[in-house]
Amino acid sequence: MPDPLHPAIVHFPIALILLGSLLAVLSFFRPAGTLPRFTALILCLAALGAVAATWTGDNDEDRAEEAGPAAEQILEEHEEWAERSRNAAIIAALAAGVAAILQKRSPHVSRGAAALTALVALGASWCVIQAGHYGGKLVYQHAVGVSQGGAPPIQKKPRHQDND
Repeated sequence: MPDPLHPAIVHFPIALILLGSLLAVLSFFRPAGTLPRFTALILCLAALGAVAATWTGDNDEDRAEEAGPAAEQILEEHEEWAERSRNAAIIAALAAGVAAILQKRSPHVSRGAAALTALVALGASWCVIQAGHYGGKLVYQHAVGVSQGGAPPIQKKPRHQDND
């Protein structure tokens, strides 16, 4: 298992939330065929991934706290935006599921659920962008999760020269 686990997990829900948002908007404008079901699937996977990402983030939180008080405020912002992302992803997944299930039985209700899905998914995308911004600050400004030892330098082999 990667250590820390959070950076290895978090990029999947980020990509899935952004993709799910795009699909949710497309599903609202073109609700035919399998697109609403595919949107629901992607957003469900995004929500599950977001749950895993916040869980691993909570488990790796002590690494960020070691970075000092300046990083602590950034960590709080990162956590709050991540929780908002997770919550919005869950709501978007539920709304997408309703839209997909009711697609043929009740097109008007399905269309309303698709509109809600698109709006909430876009909100989740905004939250993901904000969480990523603060996560990036933790890594690039405070070196949270960055190995201090680094990899050993690569040894170059000397060139063999012929003196013939």
